[in-house]
Amino acid sequence: MPAVEIRNKIHWIGVNDHTTDLFEGLWPITQEGVSYNSYLVNDQKKAIIDLAKSIKVDEFFKRIAEIVNPSQVDYIILNHMEPDHTGVLRVLRKIAPQAKILCSPKAKDMIQAFYGITDQVQVVQDGEEVQLGELTLQFFMTPFVHWPETMMTFEKINRILFSCDAFGSYGALRGAIFDDECTDLEFYQKQALRYYANIVAKFSAQVLKAIEKLSGIPVDIIAPSHGLIWRKNPSIIIDLYKKWAEYAKIPGEPGITLLYATMYGNTEALMDSVAQGISQTGSSLEIFDVSRIHTSYILASLWSKSGVIIGAPTYENELFPSMAHVLDIAIRKGVQHKKVAYFGSYGWAGGALRELEKQLALLKWQMADTLVFQGGPSQEVLAQGKEFGRKFAEMVLSGMNSEKNG
Repeated sequence: MPAVEIRNKIHWIGVNDHTTDLFEGLWPITQEGVSYNSYLVNDQKKAIIDLAKSIKVDEFFKRIAEIVNPSQVDYIILNHMEPDHTGVLRVLRKIAPQAKILCSPKAKDMIQAFYGITDQVQVVQDGEEVQLGELTLQFFMTPFVHWPETMMTFEKINRILFSCDAFGSYGALRGAIFDDECTDLEFYQKQALRYYANIVAKFSAQVLKAIEKLSGIPVDIIAPSHGLIWRKNPSIIIDLYKKWAEYAKIPGEPGITLLYATMYGNTEALMDSVAQGISQTGSSLEIFDVSRIHTSYILASLWSKSGVIIGAPTYENELFPSMAHVLDIAIRKGVQHKKVAYFGSYGWAGGALRELEKQLALLKWQMADTLVFQGGPSQEVLAQGKEFGRKFAEMVLSGMNSEKNG
């Protein structure tokens, strides 16, 4: 993709990444890809806001050269120090050694730690402005959205907020970079939720603080570091992030995430009956085989839905390992305040439930019901599973209705 003009003197100069398999070395993006959005302000002074991952260095500098000679850059704005935002910094510094690097106070030491750069680094303070000519950049500290040094940059004339990781998403750009030109907004909204649950969710309190802090700023365009640029209706992505951030304090929207793992098909057989019972209530339902589906996709459902059903066998007197892993990640990401039910099989002795209860205490999830059986499920157990799913789904739905009516 060539450079794209956002407004007069302001261009998107980002790159798509279709080859990285794991974002942050952890979250799968093999199918979806990701964009590293960078922006060039071509005024009397020339500024680049956010950079790109080092694997895209040739493409990145080709994009700059479509507009200006890279050696003419006056300012390098580093909103965030993660290498997907800064990986080409050393090369840019060699090409434009005169350029000043502008960053938050906490980023200064990180620049030295990551890249060994100490000269021409200028710290900016909260609310400080830099005049580029006709256009003015203003900086706002937004710590822990999602690193402690993170800030956002606001261009005052065109009212563009370069929001860094906030309001971003997975998903390489598919020809269109703007929301009003995109033919599949649902894809990016779904990827934004997964991105939020994977990357940002742990810092939801700070997200809400940042949204409140910036609420008085007249933003016309949201330009994040990953995903679409929102110029027609930026309130869509702001409202979504606000809603998702509030899920850190409340159960979430009515619906059930059904997680299961199975060794020889016995727990899976009961899972089908449980799902049948849930479906009879009309409840929203997502089902994940935790041994085969990456936790990245599971987290998005766990974060947003209020009810969780866990189906897993006992394995060597403990919870099945792949299920224990998913719940450990949920603990790390702060997925709390859910209602939960458990079912599972065992061979010679139980034990899964004991370990599960320890994890639920850390998660602050409320256990509502259990159904445990030995060996394979009989017709009676399968019937019990159907009723188990129906009752839990009705409880989740009635609980949400009670909260709304209350």
